[in-house]
Amino acid sequence: MTHPAYVQGTLDSLLSADGSVDPAALSLADTTFVVLDLETTGGAPDGGGITEIGAVKVRAGERLGEFATLVNPGEPLPPFITVLTGITEAMLRPAPPIETVLPALLEFLRGAVLVAHNAPYDVGFLKAACARHGYPWPGPRVLDTAALARRALTRDEVPNRKLGTLAHFFRSPVQPNHRALDDAKATVDVLHGLIERLGSFKVHTLGDAIEFAKAVTPAQRRQRHLADGLPHVPGVYIFRAADERPLYVGTSKDVATRVRSYFTAGEKRARISEMLTAAVRVEAVECAHSLEAEVRELRLIAAHAPPYNRRSKFPERVVWLKLTAEAFPRLSVVRRLAEDGATYLGPFSSRRTAELAAAGVYDAVPLRQCNHKLSLRSKTPACALAELGRCPAPCEHEITPEEYDVRAALPFRTATSGDPGPVIAAILARLDALADKQRYEEAAVVRSRLIALLRALIRMQRLDALTRLPEVVAARRDDKGGWEIVVVRHGRLAAAATSPPREHPRPTLDAAKLTAETVLPGAGPVPAATAEETERILAWLERPDTRLVETSGDWVSPVRGAARFSALLTRAEAAASGQDSSVRLSVTDRLDDARSLRL
Repeated sequence: MTHPAYVQGTLDSLLSADGSVDPAALSLADTTFVVLDLETTGGAPDGGGITEIGAVKVRAGERLGEFATLVNPGEPLPPFITVLTGITEAMLRPAPPIETVLPALLEFLRGAVLVAHNAPYDVGFLKAACARHGYPWPGPRVLDTAALARRALTRDEVPNRKLGTLAHFFRSPVQPNHRALDDAKATVDVLHGLIERLGSFKVHTLGDAIEFAKAVTPAQRRQRHLADGLPHVPGVYIFRAADERPLYVGTSKDVATRVRSYFTAGEKRARISEMLTAAVRVEAVECAHSLEAEVRELRLIAAHAPPYNRRSKFPERVVWLKLTAEAFPRLSVVRRLAEDGATYLGPFSSRRTAELAAAGVYDAVPLRQCNHKLSLRSKTPACALAELGRCPAPCEHEITPEEYDVRAALPFRTATSGDPGPVIAAILARLDALADKQRYEEAAVVRSRLIALLRALIRMQRLDALTRLPEVVAARRDDKGGWEIVVVRHGRLAAAATSPPREHPRPTLDAAKLTAETVLPGAGPVPAATAEETERILAWLERPDTRLVETSGDWVSPVRGAARFSALLTRAEAAASGQDSSVRLSVTDRLDDARSLRL
């Protein structure tokens, strides 16, 4: 018989998946609690080891029931446990095993909040027992009296948070004695004493108590009201300062739930804590579906550059590699695209990445690397690269413009818009030559250039395939049975809508097209939007459940394009990240690369 796998979780993992608390949680006075204590053999929670269970069900200070039993742990009882608890092996021998006790205990827990002192320990043993014996863990809300005491009581009041110390402090008539039922009864009195204290902290509901027990900062607790009244819809949320300046922009499929998570212990980022202190309100922008929310988030971040957002703030800072339009073209890093007949590659997120890709091109083709404007009439002294055979010396007219174009410029132009095979083959050959000579550090540098170049080529051709289309209309089913609809024009989200369930989506789709933004074509692979926006749209369109409804042309990529080198890029990236320590690709990989170059 195989048992379900068990992994002990933290107290946070016993709450809901996103760490949020139900806003409709009952007040503490109306909540039913089951206060539980276990005695064990002292080992790790492996599905056994429980020797005694004691539980008391209470509500509004009234005891509703008790549950107590010895449990046969199925293993020898350590002598020190007998000394500590007074429980002997003779007492446990006739007791029922845990698999017999669990059904009654789980029924006793049904519909109640589980309370324990150092709750992760007790809950860990119960979850392990359920996993081992095939019982589903009901996942009750959990309150830890030790965690509550750490937050509600000062060191001046109690020297520690042990159950005995707290029971004495709250004048419990039952003192803990390491027997399960008595310890559970003492924990009941501690719980009631703590609930009285919680009122001074403005903690009145179960949800408040659960959050209070966790390490929530005073700023989070003070600003928690900012999440009130937000809608449970997909959209964008904006934390604003007193002067209405956006501080932080985010997106979620459920705005209300996501914003509430900023005020829980799960949020530990220092910059977010600082942001919460400065925020005075949260604005929600409702969206048709998650894709529209993602796109609106990108546009708002780009427009306002909120100080507490780190990503996507300055899309205008991208750069391009430009093959200049002159007699002897050269590569130049530029910030703008122009309709000047030049060939461009990009966009790159930084100048360093663009220069790394350019170095990869120089490894493959004899483009000149100088910045001089060369004349067809007069000569210019050659640099050291000509002497090393790395440049055909167009400056000294050692090569004609026509021959230079064929040998140096044409392979780059072809690589950007069609087949990069010759360029990639030349870089791989250089990589092999360096590896053969055991010049592994230099080979690793060439590999990094190959990665930068391949990333840019694959990305640009993928973007260009979509952005050249005047219009694409697509739809996918949502969770409620309706349809999420998008209208994309030249790679920009022009309209978004959601059709109601059980209704034909065509009227909604037609209305979206009629009201969609007018998008004009432009230069380059991202003429109407940022590369990040178009890539988000591409990811949505390429999902298996997305249906293309209408396109204004053929959505195609070059047959011999850069995408066929995706596997090579993945292997090179794995090698560079340390997952593969070899510089040279394996024999099988090399054969695959050679085969792909011939396709």
